[in-house]
Amino acid sequence: MTEQVSAESRLYELIPTTQGPLYPPSEAVDRDGNFVVVGWITRDAGDGSVRREWGSAIVDAGTPVPEFGGVEPYTIVRELGTELSADDGATVLHTLPLPLPANNYPIVFAPDQVPEAAQVRRPSYAFHETPIPDLRYEDGRRLNQPVTLGDWLQARGTVRVGVSADGRDGEFSFEFSGLIPESLYTVMSLRQRDLDPAAPTRPGPLGVPNVFVTDRDGRATYRASLPNAFPAPDSPGANRIVSVVVLWQSYQQNYGGAIGQFGLGGDIHAQLKIPVPGFEEFTTRA
Repeated sequence: MTEQVSAESRLYELIPTTQGPLYPPSEAVDRDGNFVVVGWITRDAGDGSVRREWGSAIVDAGTPVPEFGGVEPYTIVRELGTELSADDGATVLHTLPLPLPANNYPIVFAPDQVPEAAQVRRPSYAFHETPIPDLRYEDGRRLNQPVTLGDWLQARGTVRVGVSADGRDGEFSFEFSGLIPESLYTVMSLRQRDLDPAAPTRPGPLGVPNVFVTDRDGRATYRASLPNAFPAPDSPGANRIVSVVVLWQSYQQNYGGAIGQFGLGGDIHAQLKIPVPGFEEFTTRA
């Protein structure tokens, strides 16, 4: 059945990244446990304030962590620059260990499944060596080669956003290329209050079922329709979708109504995003 969408829609470009929120600074680390950051870099502005700019750097695993909602300059090991060197492009990406380092986000991502997520301990794994639960050799794991930073940044994507013809639903239609081939992904909806320091809400999937599998060339499409995704900002309890993030699932699992069990590089890894809040032009109704 074809969805009827209003004539007004907008195409957004998704930007390659390794970062979710500012803390942890990245959702991927190198073999030494330092954060491989492609995203917003926080720096000392020289006047007692902190500025942020889009860039790429290796950030020390022990970088200072402020209270949730605050910001501190990252401790930068070295800059990566806009053009990666051959050595930097060959950096093998790893999951974050658990408990998550440099984390100040208080939300539990899967409260029904893993309510004590902060108590779980796991080491960091190279992406291609993440221990998929119950996997046997004969089951045919598809990802067997290291995923490098150069590979990761080949990702490209667009999302067309609009409102259903009846004005009730937000409509999202994605096209992707350059993702990890034959691998499991999800799309997260970021709402305006998900990062509210006073009372953050839990980030959720953009649609359920919330996963897609790339083809052998790393291509995929995905669509979702969410009820009242863009309520009027002044409506009671409004919590509009303001961005979307495409996440690789390192454990190759779907978590139902949760995007992951641990989030933030523990089992999901941001690869494409809209770097600044958007969708102001859309309004839906209940």
